Amino acid sequence: MTIRHYLDPLWHQLGAKTKSLVQDLKILRTLLQYLSQYDCITFLNLLESLRATEKAFGQNSGWLFLDSSTSMFVNARARVYRVPDAKISKKGKMSEKVEIKEEQETKKELVLESSPKWEALTEVLKEIEAENAESEALGGPGQVLICASDDRTCSQLREYIAVGAEAFLLRLYRKTFEKDSKAEEVWMQFRKEDSSKRVMKSNKRPKDPQNKERSSAKERSLKKKKQRLTLTQMMGKSEELGEEGDSQEGCPRDLSSSPESCLQEIKHEEFDLNLSSDAAYGILKDPLTIIHPLLGCGDPYALTRVLHEVEPRYVVLYDAELTFVRQLEIYRASRPGKPLRVYFLIYGGSTEEQRYLTALRKEKEAFEKLIREKASMVVPEEREGRNETNLDLMRGSESAGVPADTRKAGGQEQKGTQQTIVVDMREFRSELPSLIHRRGIDIEPVTLEVGDYILTPEMCVERKSVSDLIGSLNNGRLYSQCVSMSRFYKRPVLLIEFDPSKPFSLMARGAFHPEISSNDISSKLTLLTLHFPRLRILWCPSPHTTAELFEELKQNKPQPDAATAMAVTADSETLPESEKYNPGPQDFLLKMPGVNAKNCRSLMSHVKNIAELAGLSQDKLASILGNAANAKQLYDFIHTSYAEILSKGKMKK
Repeated sequence: MTIRHYLDPLWHQLGAKTKSLVQDLKILRTLLQYLSQYDCITFLNLLESLRATEKAFGQNSGWLFLDSSTSMFVNARARVYRVPDAKISKKGKMSEKVEIKEEQETKKELVLESSPKWEALTEVLKEIEAENAESEALGGPGQVLICASDDRTCSQLREYIAVGAEAFLLRLYRKTFEKDSKAEEVWMQFRKEDSSKRVMKSNKRPKDPQNKERSSAKERSLKKKKQRLTLTQMMGKSEELGEEGDSQEGCPRDLSSSPESCLQEIKHEEFDLNLSSDAAYGILKDPLTIIHPLLGCGDPYALTRVLHEVEPRYVVLYDAELTFVRQLEIYRASRPGKPLRVYFLIYGGSTEEQRYLTALRKEKEAFEKLIREKASMVVPEEREGRNETNLDLMRGSESAGVPADTRKAGGQEQKGTQQTIVVDMREFRSELPSLIHRRGIDIEPVTLEVGDYILTPEMCVERKSVSDLIGSLNNGRLYSQCVSMSRFYKRPVLLIEFDPSKPFSLMARGAFHPEISSNDISSKLTLLTLHFPRLRILWCPSPHTTAELFEELKQNKPQPDAATAMAVTADSETLPESEKYNPGPQDFLLKMPGVNAKNCRSLMSHVKNIAELAGLSQDKLASILGNAANAKQLYDFIHTSYAEILSKGKMKK
């Protein structure tokens, strides 16, 4: 969604009201798509489910209470059914409960409005059928490919072509609103009266059950003997069922009264084929007719494969998709001698047409921009993009630890150690470990409690995305992770990965404050660097850049040990760098005046505890700290009494 795309950099800063409005826009856009793409029953069912959801959860932005929303519900119901005017006039001044009860008892007359696209599709199929009847000069009837947007539309089109609009909508109405049985009776009575006008009366003929069985068996045998199934027969025309007039009179066929049995016959006789689930919406006879979805296939090349295998002469685009139109152009250009006709079914002056025209305009602008950029751009051929074909990302025969200078020792190749990185098992859900391995660095997958990547025995890396960084700063988890990394490793590193194609911002535009705020992300990141001065922050625009940076950081460095890295936990005190010191007194010592990160370790190596530190002279402290000023600050802090401080304060006043 375009609005969500522009709000992504500031999404974590938006309030609940704004996010709810964006979600409402998404719902309204879905309604607009359903209105032109699906049938009237599916659209009404979506509206009713939205209203039921809003009532259940009690969260509504208000668009359901607008007059336009009421008009939308009224018109959506009018496309499916209508209530007689006599019943409506009686509902004058009733309570809400009585009105609901009366509405349930009211007999609704089903309308079941058919989609205009279905009628256009029927006309197109009849035109194709007429041309196939006179297609001897072209080498026989041509194959037909119908392309719709998704699986649901393809399934609806298959059933519509098989049984017709009335039977399909009635079955869908029964499935969706099965509680309303009285409306079904009204619709069935209407269909029976309509079918009686088209079928001859047979009241004089005695009703013999054996005669009915013989006639139905004769119909099935006639269907099996047919070698070709025309499209009009698939539409369910009862007048084209057989050549025996008596059997047709004895057993009139009403599609609307038994759509399930008709569908079962078609399934057994026409669709018993071994097809993949991605292509399985076909009416496969001579001529071959296939209904295939444009989106949602597991195989991205399914449509291209269908074009080359079936070689259709007629392609019907029930939903226009610019990508598939370009595929058709390539297919037509690769077969110059074979005819191809494409039918577009688009609502004129609708949002569907506008979406297709907008896609055309964006494609044209993209090509124009590409032409302008290419005219002034100088890019080496091997640097076109960081994909799998880039030579820099291919794993070479040499290991990453081999030095570039081989002139020493008479030009002999020096043996170098194989570079290794210890990686947490949870990191294999990302593509970074595979990119590191592609650069010639071995990966040792283990379970780490501190850090995500151990580059060297002294360097630990914690990887965060922008969303993870914001969440970890808010809940304090990143602080505890930095405490563990700083305690057990000399060089803790915080790696922040971001998508260069997706902008982000850690603060709102124009909202820069000189003071540190506890609610500001930038302030929290600043406080993090102040609390951990040895922490280094790396910003990487992609996993490819991160893998390249890891390789540079490991040059001429010792390799990490997986067993040692696994032994490090948040409560561990067994590392060589930390086994001499207690973390609690160490943190307390760093808070004293004159003690910093540079001289703290030297001071801890000369004294055993705080009591021994208090007994040292100022000269001894100066020799240990290496700075007389720091030694004087620490000595005065330890030996100055509270009374002396008060007296000095009074003298200053």
